[in-house]
Amino acid sequence: MSVIRQVTKINARFASAQFRRSVPALISQSVRFNSTTAAAPAAESAPVDPKISQIVDQISVLTLFETSQLVSELKSRLNISDIALPAAGAAAPSGASAAPAEEEETKVPVEEKTIFTIKLESFDAKSKPKIIKEVKGLLGLSLVESKKFVESAPKVLKENVAKEDADKIKATLEGLGAKVTLE
Repeated sequence: MSVIRQVTKINARFASAQFRRSVPALISQSVRFNSTTAAAPAAESAPVDPKISQIVDQISVLTLFETSQLVSELKSRLNISDIALPAAGAAAPSGASAAPAEEEETKVPVEEKTIFTIKLESFDAKSKPKIIKEVKGLLGLSLVESKKFVESAPKVLKENVAKEDADKIKATLEGLGAKVTLE
């Protein structure tokens, strides 16, 4: 069969009334990809408890400030601690909410720090090659980069390190003759 006949048959099928009726049904059943619009609620989804639905409706109409207060109140009532975030992600509190935050800080007992920054302060000149080798292994640098890094002490070795790992790295480097601080 020639290509022209095949194209003609396909065009005839697209023009048919049956195809035009089935296209909207196919489109409504298709999966949404890369869409920014909200999906229509699925009829097949499990029914939601009316109490939960009511809470969701109430939360969805809150302003940003009211939502912030809600989160703070839930954290205090449920005794949920804050998660340590990178410094760039933390926002400064506004003047109105700064006073209550200071009161909360005085009431909350000091929690043990779990995330540390390891800083190489100084090193013994005799142990310089061993420290360079260890820094090379820790940071995955070349030998030249590791040498420059160690010679530029005091310098931050690693950031956002768990307490166990930080203690282990500190003990290793101090065993080699370096002075290391955990911040």
